[in-house]
This record gives sequence, structure tokens and C-alpha cells, in this order.
Amino acid sequence: MNAATAADFGWIRSAASVFQYALEMGYTLTLVRGISPAELLRVAGAGSRGTCEGVSELIEEHTEVLFGYEDSPESFLAGAFTVPGEGGDWTLALEFGGDLGTRPRIMEALSTGTRAVSHSSNGGKPMDFFHWYEDGELRTTFEWPADRTGSTPDELNALMLEVGLNPAGDQHPDVDTKAAVFALAERLTGVRVTEELLAQARYQTGEVPEEPVADWESVTIDVIDAHGERTYVQLRRGQL
Repeated sequence: MNAATAADFGWIRSAASVFQYALEMGYTLTLVRGISPAELLRVAGAGSRGTCEGVSELIEEHTEVLFGYEDSPESFLAGAFTVPGEGGDWTLALEFGGDLGTRPRIMEALSTGTRAVSHSSNGGKPMDFFHWYEDGELRTTFEWPADRTGSTPDELNALMLEVGLNPAGDQHPDVDTKAAVFALAERLTGVRVTEELLAQARYQTGEVPEEPVADWESVTIDVIDAHGERTYVQLRRGQL
């Protein structure tokens, strides 16, 4: 039985850890069972960029892509490789500043007939998310452990408690929530993510295009003040 807990992932906070760049810049780590790295990148719409030897080279390639744009980046680099886990081989995909593992369309497609798990952070702010998909369906997702959604938001509650997350309220101050999320992902995939694994992997890489910004027609302001008075205003694009 897999018994991973937050204590197994203290290495992510080490000043010398290869994961420090991910925590500073923001990252998404995605695990999908039974598909190849090439298939994952294809589903994500990525343009191939060859391979990188180790996470340090992946970071260099990411920086090259990032600074190749004069203004806002139009794509981000994703690196993927095969790793053994529960029920067979899994593909691990890692991005810095990307959101492949948080896009519903991609995750639904990747998880059809299988399982996909992702967790992410947007860096210094931070906003941290966890997603578990099963056969194309988002089963459990959360930013805060006590605020879960999905088709089965409570199904992981027992596992969350075991790894150090509190699904009922405030977190224990001695538990690193990010490390606990790594442990939860391992409980669901059987994949042990280590510093050595990320540092030594051979990544198949691709540029994933940013999603276009959706057009909007109006903005709604809905505020209730301290006295219970509500202000509700909808402004059309032409009024702004």
C-alpha cells in the first residue's frame, strides 16, 4: 500500500532544490496513465521542440521560449517523460508558468478511459490547485482543501487526512500543504516524484499555445456592504 505523506516531499523547499524555480515561477505538474509523452503533447496542441536532458536544460529551453516574445508570450514550453506507476506506465508533464494540466478540455481528453492528476501554482502570489480526473470527468478539485468541487468532491477526504491535508477546515501549521499535495498525487498514481527523477529525466518537449482571450460584452459589479446593502450594476462594453 502506498503510504506517501507530506513528510516525504520536504525536498521541494530546499534552497538548492531543482523545484525552487518551479515554486518561484509557477508550474503545473500533470500525470496521465497509459498514454505516451508524444500523445500528451499532441492532445495539448503542442509544437515539437525535440528533447531536453534533465530539468536544468528544460528550464533553459523554457527561458528561451519565454524571451522569444517581445510582448506577452503566445506559448509555453512543456516537457514530458514516461515513468512507472500504479497500473502501468504514466506520462509526467512539467511546465513553468503554463497551465496545460488545468485546462478542462485537455484534461478531459487526456483522462478519457484512464486517470489524470495535476497540481499547480502560479508562483509568488500564490494560487495553488489540485485536479483529479477519471475517464474524462473532473472528480475532485480544490485550491483550499476545505473548499472542494467536482463530481465527487468528498471521495478523497480519507486520503487527504492521511497525507496531511485537512478537508474540514484550517490546515495544521506544521504541515506543508504543497508537500501534502505531492503526496496526494502519489497516492492516486503510484508515481514517486523525486528531485533525482526531475533532474535526470529526458524530456520530450513542445510549445503549447496560450488560449485566446474570450470576447466579453459586459461586466457585472455585485457588492454587499457591511450594512447589508447591495449594489448591483451591469455595464455594457460601450459604457466603459
